[in-house]
Amino acid sequence: MKSEDPDDPQAWLSRARSNLKLAEKGGQIESVFLEDLCFNAQQAAEKALKAVYLARGLEIPRTHSIVRLIDLLESSGVKIPANVKKADILTQYAVESRYPGPVEKVTKAEYKDALNLAAKVVFWVESIL
Repeated sequence: MKSEDPDDPQAWLSRARSNLKLAEKGGQIESVFLEDLCFNAQQAAEKALKAVYLARGLEIPRTHSIVRLIDLLESSGVKIPANVKKADILTQYAVESRYPGPVEKVTKAEYKDALNLAAKVVFWVESIL
C-alpha cells in the first residue's frame, strides 16, 4: 500500500488508480450498475487532478467538478492536454447518477467513454508527477 498521507500527491494518485480499476473490473460483473462504474471513473479523474494540485503546492478546491478543477489548474499555469479536457463530461457522474431516481440510464457506450476519459486523466497525471 502507498502512503495514505492526505498531503501526498502519490496517495491521491493511488486512490485514483483504485477507482479506475474498480470502474474497469466492475464492467465484467453482470449485476453492477453502469452508473456506479461511471461514478468510479469520475472519482479516478477527480482524485488524479487533485494530486496535481498537491504536487504543485496548490490548495485542493472543494469541488467534484472536473471542469472547475481543470480551469483552476490552467489558471495556475498548468498546461492541460486536449484529451484530458474532454474528461469534463465526467462531472455528470459525480452525484446524481449514484442514487435511484429520474436520471437517464448510462449506456454501455457511455460507460466505455467514461472509462477511457478517466484513464487518460490518470495516465497524464502519472506522466507529470
